[in-house]
Formats: sequence, C-alpha cells, structure tokens
Amino acid sequence: METSCFLTSNASPKSMALLPSPAGIAKVAKSHLLFAGRRSVSSSVTTCCSYNAADGTAPAIDPDWRSFRAQLYFNEQYAKSVNPAVKAMTTPELMKIGDKWAHPLVEPEKGCLLIATEKLDGSHIFERTVILLLSAGVLGPVGVILNRPSLMSIKETQASVFAETDIAGAFSGRPLFFGGPLEECFFLLGPRAAAAGDVVGRTGLFDEVMPGVHYGTRESVGCAAELVKRGVVGVRDFRFFDGFCGWEREQLREEVRSGLWRVAACSPAVLGLATVVKGGLWDEVQGLVGERRVW
Repeated sequence: METSCFLTSNASPKSMALLPSPAGIAKVAKSHLLFAGRRSVSSSVTTCCSYNAADGTAPAIDPDWRSFRAQLYFNEQYAKSVNPAVKAMTTPELMKIGDKWAHPLVEPEKGCLLIATEKLDGSHIFERTVILLLSAGVLGPVGVILNRPSLMSIKETQASVFAETDIAGAFSGRPLFFGGPLEECFFLLGPRAAAAGDVVGRTGLFDEVMPGVHYGTRESVGCAAELVKRGVVGVRDFRFFDGFCGWEREQLREEVRSGLWRVAACSPAVLGLATVVKGGLWDEVQGLVGERRVW
C-alpha cells in the first residue's frame, strides 16, 4: 500500500522564549490560541509522508536503549536488596521489568519526565505537574505539561481554533491540554504498540520522543489528518497541547539542582492518556520512581 500526502503551509518559527524563573512563573500571561495567530516567515511545500508497506523493506531501527538501561537499573537495585549470604548461594536472575516502569535520572534528556517537587507548590502553572521533555537540543530543552487537561475539546474552544480546517475536521473532538506558558502548539502521537510505531516512524513526518511516541507541530498537523483519513493511525492516538515549556540550555539543569524538578526515565506505557485524564499521573509517577516499583 502506497501512501503519500503533501501540505502547503506557512511555516512559523518555534517560539523559543525562556521559561520564567520560579519566582516569576505565576506572572506568566499568554494568549490562548491553538495553531492560529503564529507569525509566519516563509511559505513552503512540505513532503509530509511517503512509505511503501508492500516493498518488504524494514526500516533501520535503533535498539531500545532506554529499556536496556532500565533493566540494568532495576537489576542493580534488586541486587542491593538481596542478603549477601543468600546471593552467594544462588545464581542471580535477571528481573523482568514489564511494560510500565520509571526510574530516577541525574540529568534531563530527551524523552524524560520532569516531576514538580514540593518547592513548586503554590505555583498555579507548575504545581504537581509532569512535563515530558520533547527535545534537549542546542536551542534549549522543550517540553509539554502532560497532566493539565483543559476539560474542553478542540471544537469547544475559541473560534480561532477552526482557522485550521484539518484540526476543525479530523481532530475537533480531541481533548485539549495546557502544555505550558509559552506560545506554540504541539501534539503527541502515541503511545502506540511497537509495530504500529514503526509505521509512523517510516513516514518521516514526526519526531520520535521514545519508541512508540512521536510529536508534531503546526506544520505537520495537516499530514497527521491525512494519516487518520487513510487509516494509518487513529484519531484517539493524538492529544493536542496549547502552549509549551522552554528553558535555556543550563537553566533547566540549575532548576533540577535547586530541587524544583525530579527527573525520571519512563516507559511509553506510563504516558497513557487514561491516567492523565483521570488526574493521577503525578501520583503514579512519584510512586513508580520513589518506591522503585516494577509493574
């Protein structure tokens, strides 16, 4: 099956304004727009996706090093908990970590979670938030708040939302999340099963955050709608974020050292939409990381 789609759009630069310092986060103000009102700098034709499912060619896929690292981490923790006398008389066995896991990290990285600590209590934006770091590139870390649903669908928001027909049509019923205080919009695709995620990756349309989880921006939402139309992905695989969080390269590290954020690696299963909508993501991740639990 051959699938391809093309989108002519006005490309807009990502807003890389800096996340305010903790002392000023309560003063942030932003216009509440979704994929509308962005300043454009050029017009371009983007080849959004093209793949051939019948050619039998498997894409080159890097090993899932995050799962491998998690396996090492939990085995180390298990080894520390075993009585040395018992350990000497038994053959060590590798633990099976399952689909749902999280463990602490020292430094932020792409695909990690930033978990707000009690030092952010009282902040109307960041208290008890869980942020997924989408990128940690040279321009500075960028992420979205996962657990701030707006309690509205896209079609229930302001009329400006419908400036993009692809959103108004294919995704009008999807929940809208508050992603952060800075003006830009993102969407997450996934988590999806590994096999399905490979198909999405082969389109070259979205950026991978971790296996089975990709993200896109305003420029790729038209192609996302086309993939839904062609049955490659489902509408329920998407969630949309109005706003994002951003830092200077060293700013986030300093905030972590100051104890504002707890950093954790996690499996894609932890990012499931059901837990987020119920409001239990912060508690669940804290439990997974703090208690060294393996599900």
